Parts: sequence; C-alpha cells; structure tokens
Amino acid sequence: MGQITVTKCPIEGLYIIEPAVHGDNRGYFMETYSQRDMHEAGLDMVFVQDNQSMSKKGVLRGLHYQKEHPQGKLVRVIRGRVFDVAVDIRVGSKTYGQWFGVELSEENKKQFYVSEGFAHGFLVLSDEAEFCYKVTDFYQPEDEAGLVWNDPDIGIKWPDVVGEYNGTGSVTGYRMADGTKLNINERDQKWGTLKQLK
Repeated sequence: MGQITVTKCPIEGLYIIEPAVHGDNRGYFMETYSQRDMHEAGLDMVFVQDNQSMSKKGVLRGLHYQKEHPQGKLVRVIRGRVFDVAVDIRVGSKTYGQWFGVELSEENKKQFYVSEGFAHGFLVLSDEAEFCYKVTDFYQPEDEAGLVWNDPDIGIKWPDVVGEYNGTGSVTGYRMADGTKLNINERDQKWGTLKQLK
C-alpha cells in the first residue's frame, strides 16, 4: 500500500480516504482510486458507475438512499468545497440515526466512503463545487427515498446555516451565514423524518 491512507470514522461503515499527493513546481499527481490499495485496507467494494455534478453555493442535496438497491458511495470534490454527510439507517445498528460529516475540497483532496445502509447528502460551501462519486450499484429512480435534511432527531449541524426548524423541510427561515439562500429542490424538502422511517 502507500498511495492512500484509510481512516475509520466513529460510525462503522464510514471511511475517510486520503491519497498520497506527489507535487513539484509543475503541479501534482495522485491516484484517486486503486482497487489493490483499497483491498489491502480491507475495503472490497466493487464500483459499477461514476457520477459527477456541479452545484452552486447554498445548494443542499439529500439526504438520499435507495431502498432495495442500496449504493455504497466513494465521494470527492474536484473543485470548491462541500460539507458531506452520512446518516446511519441500518436496522439494528448500534449507531442507527447518528450522523457523521466531513468537509471535502479540492485543497484537502479527501475522499469519503459511505457504505450501503446510509442516507447521504451534501451542502455546497464555495461559490461552486464539482462533486464526483463512484457507486456500487446502478441508480434506480423508482427506488430512491430520503430523509429530510433538517430532522431535529438527527440533528445535523450544517456549517454556516442559520435558521430555526419550523416542523417541515422547507427552506423558509433558513439561509447561509453570509446571506446566501439555501437552495434545496422541492422533493428534498418533503422527505420524511427518521421517526417516520421507523
């Protein structure tokens, strides 16, 4: 091994992966994925699809999961900064309902592996962010579900977000600390809570 460092997060099934970056006055090089190194670190997932999205500051996507075809996700940011979050929704898990978040950026080059059985989402902190991720199963639109982003029973501390929970996932009454409006699509504002998932 040696090209990546894998750190287990406080919730089992979540990992921070940091690549070795080789830089000089020309720029840098790094391996963003090596099956061999992942296997040596005990991560034997097989990826079937790569995705990429671009979002503007204040966009919050999530918290998404698939019901019958859960996806493991290896996520990273190639431009900008996001706060990335996973919520444990594995039935019987000792950390059920708990969340973990990490800032991913083009500067820190961290990757976040989110195993199957988690709801996942992110908030864009920079003016724009390009977000890339590998998944272990194909996306099934009819299988998608979610948890509301501001469920008080989960209690995610989204950085730079100001506002009070009003009993719904509506962005009304919320904003970024610098005044930027939160931008969450209508569907994501209507997901249920953890109690409703149970």
